[in-house]
Amino acid sequence: MRKRGRCMPLCTSFAIEEVDEDEGYWREKGANPELAWKRNVSQLLAQWSQCVTNVVIGPGSLLGVFLYRCSGKRQGNGEKVVVSNLSPLQEERLRKLQLRLQVPFDGSRLDHQEALKGLWKAAFPDIELRGLKSEQWKDMGWQGSDPSTDFRGGGFVSLENLLFFAQKFPKSFHRLLFKQEGKRATWEYPFAVAGINVSFMLIQMLDLCSEKPRSSSGINFLKMLAEDEMAFDLLYCVAFEMIDAQWLAMHASYMEFNEVLKAAQAQLERELSLEDINQIQDLPAYNLLYQ
Repeated sequence: MRKRGRCMPLCTSFAIEEVDEDEGYWREKGANPELAWKRNVSQLLAQWSQCVTNVVIGPGSLLGVFLYRCSGKRQGNGEKVVVSNLSPLQEERLRKLQLRLQVPFDGSRLDHQEALKGLWKAAFPDIELRGLKSEQWKDMGWQGSDPSTDFRGGGFVSLENLLFFAQKFPKSFHRLLFKQEGKRATWEYPFAVAGINVSFMLIQMLDLCSEKPRSSSGINFLKMLAEDEMAFDLLYCVAFEMIDAQWLAMHASYMEFNEVLKAAQAQLERELSLEDINQIQDLPAYNLLYQ
């Protein structure tokens, strides 16, 4: 007898529901496994949106991430540690990063619209976008014709992360977008929605919901933030590459994305804990961006 699918508690997992149905099961039922993925992602985004609306930090500011209610649980190398005093530069850059995390995606804002258009241009420079709502967006891995629906769960920072990746490392970005390397699965992970998952994974792992990070990964990250104000965006690119590499190493497919994400997080935590790691470029996995 097959077990029933289990939904992870709200905000304790940063990926799609953990379910044990595989592709064969869905085919036996005569259903498309893509529908299962979309169902799970839709439920996840609803949970994220609930986090945004339920938690207020400070007077009138919303933090569109996993928030304080989530930061009590740690995984892997994320145990709490004693926080040393931050330098003025670390405090300033941490505050700026946390302010970025508070910005929700707003499809009515011209700068957000331009950022979305910029993402399309970077992804498909030779294809004209017919509109901010278009079936074309599905080619990038969004759930539907309106990517703003997905960004409501991830906030503006998740769009900034994707755009930074596309502009800073275009070859790596396109290699992952078009699944150009390795033996790929029949049912691949949708690139854009996976990108939102990467943003949330990092926010939780680095304990950026807290006033001052207390996880070992978060403390180590602050050292890198002092070296480079864009350390979070750079780490995002590295993490995305690690997830794709883990996907290929595990010969994963559709419903195994959650396990891939967890394995990649564990590896990233190990690399962040290595000695002589002072900047993102020192991470062993940074070289993945230049394959």
